Amino acid sequence: MRAGQAGQAEQTGQTGQTVERVALPRARPPDLRMLLLGGAAWGAALAARAIGWWALLGTVAVGVLVWLCVRRRGPGALRTTAAVVLVTLAVGAVAAARHEQVARSPVARLAAEGAAVRVVGTVSADPRRTEGRFGDVVLVRLDVREVTGRGTTYALRAPVLVLADDDWADLPLGATVDASGRLSPAEGDDLAAVLGARGPPVVVAGPDVWWDAAAAVRASIRDSVAHRPDAQRALVPALVDGDDAEVDDALADDFRTTGLTHLLAVSGTNLTLVVGFLLVLARWAGLRGRLLYVVGAGGIVGFVLLARTEPSVLRAAVMGTVALFAMGTEGRERGSRALGVAVLALVLMQPGLAASPGFALSVLATAGILLLAPGWRDALARWLPRWAAEAVAVPAAAQLACTPVVAALSGQVSLVAVAANLAAAPVVGPATVLGLGGGLTGLVWPWGGRLLGTLAGWCVAWLVVVATRGATLPAAAIDWGTGASAVIVLTLLVAGVALAGPWLLRRRSTGLACCALLVTTVLVRLPTPGWPPEGWVLVACDVGQGDALVLNAGPGAGVVVDAGPDPGAVDGCLDRLGVESVPLVVLTHFHADHVDGLSGVLDGRSVGAVETTRLLDPPAGVREVETVAGDAGLAAGPAPYAATRRVGEVTFQVLWPPADSPTTGPGDGSTANEASVVLLVEVRGLRLLLSGDVEPEGQAALAQALPGLRVDVLKVPHHGSRYQDEDWLLSLGARVAVVSVGADNDYGHPATETLAPLEAAGTEVLRTDLDGDIAVVERGGDLLTQTH
Repeated sequence: MRAGQAGQAEQTGQTGQTVERVALPRARPPDLRMLLLGGAAWGAALAARAIGWWALLGTVAVGVLVWLCVRRRGPGALRTTAAVVLVTLAVGAVAAARHEQVARSPVARLAAEGAAVRVVGTVSADPRRTEGRFGDVVLVRLDVREVTGRGTTYALRAPVLVLADDDWADLPLGATVDASGRLSPAEGDDLAAVLGARGPPVVVAGPDVWWDAAAAVRASIRDSVAHRPDAQRALVPALVDGDDAEVDDALADDFRTTGLTHLLAVSGTNLTLVVGFLLVLARWAGLRGRLLYVVGAGGIVGFVLLARTEPSVLRAAVMGTVALFAMGTEGRERGSRALGVAVLALVLMQPGLAASPGFALSVLATAGILLLAPGWRDALARWLPRWAAEAVAVPAAAQLACTPVVAALSGQVSLVAVAANLAAAPVVGPATVLGLGGGLTGLVWPWGGRLLGTLAGWCVAWLVVVATRGATLPAAAIDWGTGASAVIVLTLLVAGVALAGPWLLRRRSTGLACCALLVTTVLVRLPTPGWPPEGWVLVACDVGQGDALVLNAGPGAGVVVDAGPDPGAVDGCLDRLGVESVPLVVLTHFHADHVDGLSGVLDGRSVGAVETTRLLDPPAGVREVETVAGDAGLAAGPAPYAATRRVGEVTFQVLWPPADSPTTGPGDGSTANEASVVLLVEVRGLRLLLSGDVEPEGQAALAQALPGLRVDVLKVPHHGSRYQDEDWLLSLGARVAVVSVGADNDYGHPATETLAPLEAAGTEVLRTDLDGDIAVVERGGDLLTQTH
């Protein structure tokens, strides 16, 4: 063979035999020019959102500076610089104009005035039910075409979010409705206003035929798995078309911990699988050439209609199309070009995507697969079969590229994501194709649809096993800060791993050592230095907008008061504290921000009893507690009033609600706060008052019933709401006040008028939104605090 050709022969001198060692052809480096243009477009859209038209002036200034630097490097560099400047100017202008259009539209002006209006618009997303401050709320996005307010009618196009009741829950996507209500300003710049609807909508026109067809297929997919267990019945529609309405919160959290969340939403993978399967069928049917492009385009359009034309779906469709390009010949080069074009086109059409975490994750995952995975695959292929090397390299590269963004959003870095995605990969394709097939077949042959749905359900059952088992590993995810410094450090670490990966993985010894290190890290829980602090008495867990408190009941044991809104958050807090046994759980009342995390408390721990308030309202919270406790073999009962009890090192007494308080409410949860369980606790000589969300009326009753009550630590009622009995709070003489509250919440918690008097009185005030987990510590008779 000639020197320089792939597959050159080498001589082995020891045996005298000639061994032909085949060298793989060296892949050409990807063309990064289109990626550069895409990145410039992305940056321009972000800059325009932040500083408006000033971004364009900055672009011109930077462009001139760069041109002066590269003008002697040849026409190629000059053309690239000119293209970057032009793209930046174009995208920046579009983004700034779009922002001005939304911010200065008649709808936005009417919202600033709090005007009562009548609107006519098209339903642009499926209605979703969520829990609001005063009960369930239905959220509907409208593309408003006409608004009448203050005696004037305007024809326009503006995105509006409607807050409504159950009369809006069954509106079909694509329907045109006439509605009235009061406008209020919206947060963010992707909405012109928020409409508080009054009364039911009037359907002016039904959806077009293609929306009816897509709705029929979605309903058929749900029907095909209706006979399967709950998890399978919820996951198959989520996997096929992003219909995740029935996915349990605890299961979704397990998917999040193991890096499988992308399976619960519409992603480029879905489109790649569906369109790829259609192309295979088309080839079997004898179609070739341009007809295959027609089939592919039809599959993309059909997928978008099925999964809905929301920005996230369009983003996923575009990224899936990039993946299809990458599957062809010269896939790395064509894929990188397609990714750059895709980013440019998306931010040009939808500038708001530039600030979307989902957009960032999609782009980074695709870029990781295109740019990092080939090098890692080739390194692993030196000592692994090529199929195995690719199976490991692709999810590893995608996960690594997304790690800084995921950490910035969740504060966690998943250590099992690569293994979980590797274990899940064999069934994702069959489950998606079978689920879609079940929906399509069920339209004409229901029994056949149920058969395919059953097979799809069997596939997703394995996904449930992977997610739930992976999430229970001792160090499935490690906590990481969300601040700028933490994200910068993690980004530098990721860059280092990306560069060192091929060098480490090309040798069997170092590759296996890296795998062993990762496995050991996952299976052995690493201690958190300095946490929990020695002598801790109480920890207020940072669970977002909600309450979750842990009292130290002895080694490995804790009494839990409220469970917060997120099972994963409270589970992680208890893990960090090393709590394996929970002799008692007290749920102060049945609002979601206090009870929805109960499954996280029960997960993998022995629990002795669950006690609650006497008032069984709101019903949704009561059902949640009964279901979760019942699945664990527990029966929740009311906490006994006034009795003094001891659990381990914790002595406590229920001060509120009294024994003759109501047990039934109006059904909307409006009286639940007032019925909160209030506990007076003593641990290691410290007195603590845990007040739930008790309202000023209850506080005044406690002041009258217990004059002269003094405590060392106060859990401020109702997340520091402005509605407090200030005299009573100050009379307690607390040295430390703890506020359980979520960052950037919509309720204005905590209120300055609540915290300022406490601080003026010399009380140390700590907040979970600013301080994270808060520990109250007794050490040598002193009261100390420590945050994590």
